[in-house]
This record gives sequence, C-alpha cells and structure tokens, in this order.
Amino acid sequence: MKGFRDFILRGNLIELAVAFIIAAAFAALVTAFTNVVLEAVAKAGGAPNFDDWQPGGFTTVGPFLTALFAFVLMAAIVYFFIVKPYTAAKERYFPDEPEAETVDPNTEILREIRDSLRAPRG
Repeated sequence: MKGFRDFILRGNLIELAVAFIIAAAFAALVTAFTNVVLEAVAKAGGAPNFDDWQPGGFTTVGPFLTALFAFVLMAAIVYFFIVKPYTAAKERYFPDEPEAETVDPNTEILREIRDSLRAPRG
C-alpha cells in the first residue's frame, strides 16, 4: 500500500495530470476559435465545408479537404497567436546568456607556467 501511495503522490504524476487537464481545456479553446474563424470565412466567401464535394466520383475527398482546411487553420492560429508571442516574450524577458568560455585544463596550466616565467624573480 505504501508503494501505491508513493506512486500517487509523486510530483511527476501530479504535474502530468495538471498538464493533461490544461491541454484539454486549451484544445477546446483552440477548437472554438477555429470554428469562429471558419464561420467568418463561410460568411465572407462561401462555406469552407467541402463535405458534399465529390470530384470524379470520390466520396471521401470532401471530408478530407474540410479536415485539412481546419488543420491548417488551427496550425496557423497556434503559431501566430501562441508560438510567436511566446518566443518573443521568452527572448525579451529571459535572454540567452552568453556561453562561458571553456578553457582546456592543459591550456590553463600552460598559461600559469608562462605567467610564472614572465614574472620578475627576486
């Protein structure tokens, strides 16, 4: 029983559960926004629903095109409204630190020897 309790109370499991819940809510938000954009496109230039379209007798092309259009639209929404602003904010508030110069230990020893040879004796 103690092993099960330790498993349940593990930090990683709780973090994973929270991430899953937030992701599900975020997916619903993106889907709702995509539906709003699809409706706006439908009103502006005709319905972006290709479900009834059957070129050359293919019956499954229409739903595929609708799903493809929705996917590209969702990808664009996520990229332009989430990824780009997140990247810009991350670069602004958490700039990359310049990499520290890595010095080979042998080089450091050689520099110490050089400096000791240059130092005046006395």
